[in-house]
Amino acid sequence: MKDYYAVLGISKSASEDEVKKAFRKLAHKYHPDKKGGDEAKFKEASEAYAVLADKKRRAEYDTYGRTFSGSGTPPGGFDFSNFQGFEGFQDIDLGDIFSEFFGGGGRATRERRGRDVSIDLELTFTEALFGIERKVLITKTNTCNECQGTGAKTGTQLATCGTCGGRGQVKESRSTFLGTMSTTRECSSCGGTGSTPKEFCAHCKGAGVVRGQEEIRLSVPSGIEHGEMIRMPGKGEAIRGGIAGDLYIKIHVKNDARFKREGTMVSTTLAIKITDALLGAEYTVPTPDGDMPVKIPSGISHGETIKIKGKGAPIRSGGRGDLLVRIHIAFPSQLSRSARKLIEDLKKEGL
Repeated sequence: MKDYYAVLGISKSASEDEVKKAFRKLAHKYHPDKKGGDEAKFKEASEAYAVLADKKRRAEYDTYGRTFSGSGTPPGGFDFSNFQGFEGFQDIDLGDIFSEFFGGGGRATRERRGRDVSIDLELTFTEALFGIERKVLITKTNTCNECQGTGAKTGTQLATCGTCGGRGQVKESRSTFLGTMSTTRECSSCGGTGSTPKEFCAHCKGAGVVRGQEEIRLSVPSGIEHGEMIRMPGKGEAIRGGIAGDLYIKIHVKNDARFKREGTMVSTTLAIKITDALLGAEYTVPTPDGDMPVKIPSGISHGETIKIKGKGAPIRSGGRGDLLVRIHIAFPSQLSRSARKLIEDLKKEGL
């Protein structure tokens, strides 16, 4: 015979509360609908609890090592249909234990919250680099300005909801293979607020919220990158008797023909003539702050970079990265006679 006390991990002197507590723990751990559950161990724990939670059957088990009350355990497994007849399972709120598997409300309640809203925002390269203030117009559910979200006509009061008695939740019971399971759900009459308007607001018809456009001012921080998200708490959709959801702005940065970003570094390409590469010169180079002069040292190589400090992307901890100017030597496709002769003379010089 199975040692039901060992199955539940308790002593033979365990109290009714200790029996119940041990079963709750094992039920949560082994329920087959839960990821990582074990159906065999769950049934074994349920079988042990069905016996030890019933005073008469427990006394028979302690005396004879088996029970004679009820239908007992049939060959091949435990009969869950007998749970409703067991005193112990009538005492336990199965909805509280298994709400996470069957979608029940349990005893814990969460603050009601509106839906989140997500939008896309396109920025130029420099707008993303230095940040910008923007206004966006979005359509969503907003709190009714006429009744301030109460759903009641101005000057009238709210009444206690007659369906839920002001609790905001309705308790329901249903029969399962584990017995009677109690669950709670949001009251549909009051939307979980516990109160209903005596007279409805004419603007929102008692809903407390209306759908419409809202202009939102947002601040894009400097140095933001393509694909990053900005979260604005409470700027999502409103809900009566709860808090508004959040607004998420996904950033899309347009490509810039002049610049490429590499973390805090910004790079650009500067085309120079071969003679300037040999002799050195001064060029005007584009930077995110505008054009600026840069000296090209003599003998510079194709692909070499010149670093301009503090002209890259802003660093959020302070300061800025650098601008890398990549040199591209433009070789002529055709040579005049005089130019060709000069190059041939240089060749004779060993250059």
